[in-house]
Amino acid sequence: MRKLKILMIAPTPYFADRGCHVRIYEEARALLARGHQVVIVAYHLGRDVGNIPVHRIPRIPWYKKLSAGPSWHKPFLDLLLLWKVISVFRTFRPDVIHAHLHEGAFIAALSKPFCRVPVLFDCQGSLSGELLDHGFMKQRSLLHRAFSALEGWITRRADHIVTSSTPTADAIRRDFPGVIDILTPLPDAVDTEMFQPLPKEVALQRALGLPEDKKLIVYLGAMTTYQGVDLLLNALQQLAAERDDFHALLMGYPEEAYVVEAEGKGLYGRVTFTGKVDYAEASRYLSLGDVAVSPKLSATEANGKLLNYLACGLPIVATDNRVNRELLGDAAVYMRTADAAELSGCLSRLLDGDAQRGALAVAARNHVLEKHSWHARIETLEDIYRSLS
Repeated sequence: MRKLKILMIAPTPYFADRGCHVRIYEEARALLARGHQVVIVAYHLGRDVGNIPVHRIPRIPWYKKLSAGPSWHKPFLDLLLLWKVISVFRTFRPDVIHAHLHEGAFIAALSKPFCRVPVLFDCQGSLSGELLDHGFMKQRSLLHRAFSALEGWITRRADHIVTSSTPTADAIRRDFPGVIDILTPLPDAVDTEMFQPLPKEVALQRALGLPEDKKLIVYLGAMTTYQGVDLLLNALQQLAAERDDFHALLMGYPEEAYVVEAEGKGLYGRVTFTGKVDYAEASRYLSLGDVAVSPKLSATEANGKLLNYLACGLPIVATDNRVNRELLGDAAVYMRTADAAELSGCLSRLLDGDAQRGALAVAARNHVLEKHSWHARIETLEDIYRSLS
């Protein structure tokens, strides 16, 4: 196909080493590798990664939030982002606008009278579902109804929609049947060269203060309730009451409150918190692990960390939901219910099962190589661009 100019809208502090940023980066990087031109328009916060040009809104001194979740400051930031999108459009003249998240698609819809090019909406979950997960509003409240209506308006304004999981696509088909003909699942993928099984680095273990005679449980992701971190700490507390042969390495942010919570649960010396881990270094850190865990409670969002776990050849314990099943297939152990006793039991059985861990490690790497490389995903994305241009 002819080479395209693609303007990506990222209504977020890109890049800040978390899930949605990884999808934005990996898509842009794969498109560049295939000869397309890509620019990203984003908030003032974050850092540039790779050779992808990033255009940012003016610096807002009082807004310093890097973590996921809603904020009443964001409407102001999004107005600035709208202005920046129109400004960049005039000089870059893209063939298509690729809008990430509902906010990005909202900005693209508002800019369409000025830009007059097709808009692709890259949806990573439900807007109202995410706000409920973050405790920003209550089910069936006036605010919930307002955001549900806004979600519908945004969804219907796109020229095409791709989703980061098939369950998200199914939910859109159910809630907005009028967009079925312009909807394509485009599940997350992973760079299997950046993320691969590596030998355990003794020097890194020692730098982190990790015991070398314990089995290591690893978690990488946002440190929030909807990611299941509270559930994980409760499970580790139960596990610690039964055995002394494990340590947990919890990687992500904002971690401060969980450090205090872990100490209150008697987990001092049993859990290490790293804070934010640079995406480029994540494979080294994950490869220290013997078991990886994802107790994510949200059933509406993508769960890209699972692909990093798979690519590093890690045995995985995960919540049993459709998003996780789509990514992991049979290459994982699933919790039957999302409670601490069930999670503790799954972790304990996997810690004891050396043969099972070995088999799952091989299955994980093979599964990700077969099902979740970016090569096929980007070809699908190019086909959609071609249909729009």
